[in-house]
Amino acid sequence: MDGVLNIDKPVGWTSHDVVARVRRLLKEKRVGHTGTLDPFATGVLVVMVGRATRLAQFLAGDAKEYLATVRFGYATDTGDVTGTRLAKDERSEAIETRVRPWSETEIEAALATLRGEIEQVPPMYSAKKIAGQKLYEMARRGLAVEREARRVNVYEFEAVRQTDGELLRWNEDGTCDMLVRVLCSAGTYVRVLAESTGERLGVGAHLTSLRRTRAGEFRIKDAVTMEELETKAAAGAAANLLVSMDAALSGLAFVHLTAEAARRVSHGVPFRLKREEEANYQEGERVRMMDESGTLLAVGAYDSRLEMVRPIVVLA
Repeated sequence: MDGVLNIDKPVGWTSHDVVARVRRLLKEKRVGHTGTLDPFATGVLVVMVGRATRLAQFLAGDAKEYLATVRFGYATDTGDVTGTRLAKDERSEAIETRVRPWSETEIEAALATLRGEIEQVPPMYSAKKIAGQKLYEMARRGLAVEREARRVNVYEFEAVRQTDGELLRWNEDGTCDMLVRVLCSAGTYVRVLAESTGERLGVGAHLTSLRRTRAGEFRIKDAVTMEELETKAAAGAAANLLVSMDAALSGLAFVHLTAEAARRVSHGVPFRLKREEEANYQEGERVRMMDESGTLLAVGAYDSRLEMVRPIVVLA
């Protein structure tokens, strides 16, 4: 069974929990995912099955979209609602500053500074590894290590109005919540965006909810729940939920190969483009390599020096 599942990850599950459950339901050892979601988060988790696990490198870097709730009033050690309230933030002395009704202009000014290419320091409570150890494992042991800032892209970052038309929803404890939509590059920490927004408004902040609504071409409206997958698997129809490997890579360019070229590509031999085709590709561009019937044989990269598409992963 080969293909990709668009799973709506439930709250409380780790991404590994989802993978383990898919393995059992589909009776397939080769299962992986792209883009870890924290246990408290929900939404699109792209799960690869069978030979599709070899496509991870082409899917993991896709842009992600989220809907998140930022709570202003205090920060937590994890940057989200699962953590412990902090009395003092490592980056700001102002986390206990009283929340006030910021104007729409003030909120927009804060968000604007976090759009575009920015630097983020990975949080201690994250799956990023340093010296072979996951940061959250060290954090749980009470350790804190130096982390280098990394560049990410925040393409869109906007406040979303509540049902009453307001940007802020006030809570009885004096905190307030703001719903935001984020479109960003892979590797962006929305928790850090929430903390940074609070910092710019002079108050501590953390996430109380996080839902991934899109990962590349995979959207939440097309996602299946674990319950739906279990029902289909029990009926022997789980394969009907799989997105084909070719469809999963539909955003990539493609070339059709003759029977002879397909045979050679299946053995890892580069494919030479026609002279008139070369202008269609950029150096290093990923390309789907299809046989005459439209079956995906391999994914390659265009080499402008050789004027060839060199297979990176052969699936046939």
